[in-house]
Amino acid sequence: MSVFIVGMDSSILNVALPSIKSTFGASISGAQWTLDAYTLTLASFLMLSASTADRIGRRKVFQTGLVVFTTGSLLCSLAPTLETLTVFRALQAVGGSMLNPVAMSIITNTFTEPQERARAIGVWGGVVGVSVAAGPLIGGALVEFVGWRSVFWVNVPIGIAAFVLAKLHVPESRSPHARKPDPAGQLLVIGTVFLLTFGIIEAPNTGWGSPQTVLSLIASAACLGALIVVERRRPEPLIDVRFFKSPPFSGATGIALLMYTAQGGFLIVNTLYLQDVRGFSPLHAGLSILPMPLLQALCGPISGRVVGRYGPRPSIVIGSIASMCAGLLAAVPADLPTGLRMYVCYGLTGFGLGWINAAITTTAVSGMPNAQAGVAASIVSTMRQTGVTLGVAIVGSVVATHVTVLAPGPGFTAAYRISWAIIVTCGALVLSIGLLTTGRWAQRAVYKQVHKHPLEKMWHP
Repeated sequence: MSVFIVGMDSSILNVALPSIKSTFGASISGAQWTLDAYTLTLASFLMLSASTADRIGRRKVFQTGLVVFTTGSLLCSLAPTLETLTVFRALQAVGGSMLNPVAMSIITNTFTEPQERARAIGVWGGVVGVSVAAGPLIGGALVEFVGWRSVFWVNVPIGIAAFVLAKLHVPESRSPHARKPDPAGQLLVIGTVFLLTFGIIEAPNTGWGSPQTVLSLIASAACLGALIVVERRRPEPLIDVRFFKSPPFSGATGIALLMYTAQGGFLIVNTLYLQDVRGFSPLHAGLSILPMPLLQALCGPISGRVVGRYGPRPSIVIGSIASMCAGLLAAVPADLPTGLRMYVCYGLTGFGLGWINAAITTTAVSGMPNAQAGVAASIVSTMRQTGVTLGVAIVGSVVATHVTVLAPGPGFTAAYRISWAIIVTCGALVLSIGLLTTGRWAQRAVYKQVHKHPLEKMWHP
């Protein structure tokens, strides 16, 4: 239930975006912040929430997250201005950051046998897909018949029910070794992600070569460099950079970032296309996007079983090729996709995401002991949310730039093709990284690491 409401809120607001723009008289960049305030905050606090849950108790943090998320949802529905809506979305995401990684810790500490764990993660991935599927559909119906504020009301009863069920059925657990807080690492993570996203989103308004954009991107890179230096020196860091010596783990994080960049970009460009260009109602737009999340939900559990039996490589190959085919089918023809071609593109995108999702998480946590699985899963979840944030920022900036410079019609056509080209590029990079980090070279690298550094047996027993 917690995964459902967090995932749903990453997609439910997309179909409400045109209505929010109209209500507050906002630009595309202004409306983008209602999406990115959520995913950006979620990405920034996932690792802190996971380490805190390991330290003070997973159920305690999980229930706190449900309270904060539900309260934030209620406040979002009452927001009087775009600025307050953005702030309440960030509060909502603080609560959401306490849910997904802690839920994954509960799963990985419950299912310790590798094949059983892979199947459980496959079901988890299926729920993620169902939540993303429900977002546009429920959101479209609510926006059309009740109003955009009602999209936040659905979280309240689900959040209350999840709180009660967690109290009754989830046992309290914590890591046997409590990790110390790392405030410097947390601030540098927030600085890296926020400055990068801010620079990209505001670039269409200020110019890509403006001092604000350039300084934001340079500052983000500086924060990332400082983060690596600081974390290497801490005995108990927020992000243990030694994890990234493992090719499978590094590959999983890179694939998560790329695939969810594609998903975030897909959702924003197609929501704007269906409502602003095709003139669909919010409900019609939600129904039109449905093939993507529906196939994502159906393929997640299947992929989990395949990963449990054959490893992650087949799922990564199938998923990345499907995503590339979707992007090529949408971007290459001269006209914008309509009818059957449009739905095939949406279906292929969801098919690809569904196959890859289970492979990402299983690869990331498979070599970790139970005490570290939550941290590993939270790093991958952070990459997922960072990817969605970057996808919304990059593709939203592409659309805003082209619609501003060119006439709305030709401008959006050009932006649409570029957006799908970005999705194709992400798919090609996922295929390359997946083949490299799941092959014999990666296995030999892990074997050498374990025998050269006995301490690292904790990651690859």
